[in-house]
Amino acid sequence: MVCGGFTCSKNSLCVLNLLYILVSLLLIGIAAWGKTFGLVTSFSVVAGVIGVGIFLFLIALIGLLGAIKHHQVLLFFYMIILFLVFVVQFSISCASLALNENQQNHFLEVGWNKSVETREDVEGYLNCCGFNEVNINETCKVILGVWLTHRYRNQKDPRANPSAFL
Repeated sequence: MVCGGFTCSKNSLCVLNLLYILVSLLLIGIAAWGKTFGLVTSFSVVAGVIGVGIFLFLIALIGLLGAIKHHQVLLFFYMIILFLVFVVQFSISCASLALNENQQNHFLEVGWNKSVETREDVEGYLNCCGFNEVNINETCKVILGVWLTHRYRNQKDPRANPSAFL
């Protein structure tokens, strides 16, 4: 039987919404875990991430119930909400692309300077000392990691056929 009918669309929509539910539970769980273990002390950041997780969970639940029950009203509202989320994401993406590098750095620095509590958490956890400061030890580790990854990726497998191309 060819996939393309109602059953395939229904199953695809159910799988997609189950994936959304898993992502939303991960968002909620990781935010709560970060707050519990003191990795993030800013309540507004944790509340925002948990709020996004709950919103995604509810939307995915509406889509899952609409797909399973073939409920036209739920599917209509699910479609409208997803369209609105798409419009918001698209407008934020366009606004981000419209900014040049200097404007991006300016906005990032303004946000960095406004959130004192989060800034102190990030500086303590990542062992850095400011917005424009570079920790040479961490930079060297990153460069070493990139170099090792590039070198390992381009090596031939010793168990492979020696006359094979890579």
